[in-house]
This record gives sequence, structure tokens and C-alpha cells, in this order.
Amino acid sequence: MSEREPSTIYVDADACPVKPEILKVAERHGLPVVLVANSGLRPSRDPMVRNVIVSAGFDAADDWIAERAGDGDIVITADVPLAGRCVAAGAQVTGPTGRIFDKANIGMATAMRDLGAHLRETGESKGYNAAFSPRDRSAFLETLDRLCCRVKQR
Repeated sequence: MSEREPSTIYVDADACPVKPEILKVAERHGLPVVLVANSGLRPSRDPMVRNVIVSAGFDAADDWIAERAGDGDIVITADVPLAGRCVAAGAQVTGPTGRIFDKANIGMATAMRDLGAHLRETGESKGYNAAFSPRDRSAFLETLDRLCCRVKQR
């Protein structure tokens, strides 16, 4: 009988505001982290942290993550299309504000993203995003801890 691969936390890291928090929670749970970005990342001496720099091509980081994340893994991204791909592959997905993406809500999240893009293109909306707040950070920490517990129980 073969042993299951350990769960991995994949991070869409280019604009991720919660990288330090991810590393702390992952260390507490003993889960490896893969930070994926198009540009340089600060190297880590932690053997449980791996940095992957992909080409600057459109969606290169998203494609790298989507090709590897699956059942039992956690993905952290604010990118709704990437979240949808990872949910379809069976991964647990959250955004940096603690928002969970799952089979029940990914369709609506995609529709809202597309509507927002349309409104920005037509000039109906300026497309401003709310500033990242301490409340967002706290919600993220709670969500990530819960997801880590969930994947460790599988």
C-alpha cells in the first residue's frame, strides 16, 4: 500500500500580501509551501519552502500551479480563474482575505469577476479595490488554519 503525498500549500505569490502569515501557519502545521511568481522572491532557508520563478508569460504562474495542485492541496490566490481551475482539480482554495472558493460559489465568483471586467471596460466602474485591512489578515489566518487542519485529516 503506497503512502499519500503530503498536502502542499501553493501560493500565487506575485502580489500576495500574506506571505509571512502563510509561512507561519504552514510551519505550525508541518506543511510544505511553494511560492510561485513571475519575478524574484526573497529566498528562504526553510527546507519546507520552495520558490518557483516562472516565465513572464501571461498566466505562467497560474498554469504552473493549476498543473500541480489537486486533491489534498491548498491554493492561495486572488485570481478567480486560477481558483476555478484548482477547485475543479479538488484543491482547497482561499484568497488572501480569507474568502473560500469552492464548488458551491466558484460559478458566482467567476460571473461577478466577468461583470466587473465588463463594467470597467465600458467605463461604468472605475474598478477600485478596497484596501487590504487588518480584518482581512485576521480572516485569512483563521481560514488558512482551518484548511490546514482539514487537509491533514484526509
